[in-house]
Amino acid sequence: MNKNSKIYVAGRGLVGSAIYRRLNAQGYTALTSPTREDLNLIDGPSVLRFFKEQRPEYVFLAAAKVGGILANNTYPAEFIFDNLVIQTNVIDACWRSGVKRLLFMGSSCIYPRDCPQPMKEEYLLTGPLEPTNRPYALAKIGGIEMCWAYNRQYGTKFLATMPTNLYGPCDNYDPQNAHVLPALIRRMDEAVRSNSQEVTIWGTGQVRREFLYSDNLAEACVSLLELPDGLFSKLTSSTEQAPIINIGCGGDLTIQELAETVAKVVQFHGKLVFDTSKPDGTPRKLLDSSRILGLGWKPTVSLEEGIAIAYQDYRQRFLRAAS
Repeated sequence: MNKNSKIYVAGRGLVGSAIYRRLNAQGYTALTSPTREDLNLIDGPSVLRFFKEQRPEYVFLAAAKVGGILANNTYPAEFIFDNLVIQTNVIDACWRSGVKRLLFMGSSCIYPRDCPQPMKEEYLLTGPLEPTNRPYALAKIGGIEMCWAYNRQYGTKFLATMPTNLYGPCDNYDPQNAHVLPALIRRMDEAVRSNSQEVTIWGTGQVRREFLYSDNLAEACVSLLELPDGLFSKLTSSTEQAPIINIGCGGDLTIQELAETVAKVVQFHGKLVFDTSKPDGTPRKLLDSSRILGLGWKPTVSLEEGIAIAYQDYRQRFLRAAS
């Protein structure tokens, strides 16, 4: 990419905002990232018209309907429909308008529930998925397959990244839809402010998860689209391996350990209660990120440091609004 290349960042949430910040910080000047009100990605004709008019050269597809176990269980139809339609509209429009490179944001939940650890890219479609987020996972698998199919048939250069669990500024703290880490930040902050002595957490607390700070993910994503043609083509041109690359930090911890770390940052000194009647989800999700690490990227923000930044963002966005 050149600094004046036309770049479209689809999505204004946790991932999209981080990618936009990274591009802006690196001096890219021709960025566009319309709001949902300005461009509804579920409206196919509007999406195609946008691409025909704007002619972006590079696209980061970070727009998606996302959420934790509760949201996935409550809205399975929306999770599969919205994600399939959004990515279908954008991926097809990228081909039709001649986009040079596309980076499609997948998810580590595409891998089988009982996948060998750490999870390698070639483990895709080797076993049953986790039931609590299967509709979302299947939608993301459909996006990967679509990128691969267009690469093979049309010679496009569409790459799918599989990030681990993410957190950071602009995260979703909704009590019904948030992922585990932002949900813990909100619950513990509310407990501190209400002088509550307990915080209840879904599951046993013993399943293991990997977490990556969103700005570190953005650095990885931008570095991928900045790769020389030969290296990038190697990632997208295989007829044997889907064009996917994992992005993780290389280590995991239990949900109990995560909760204890959040409690330390938020300064909640009460009791952590684990509700074992609620689902745990996949037993373990640790990515094998050797491919992206081999390209020179590595995460730089520790979990405790990242949680502190996320907590400050939460307080600025929500507590100020409530005052």
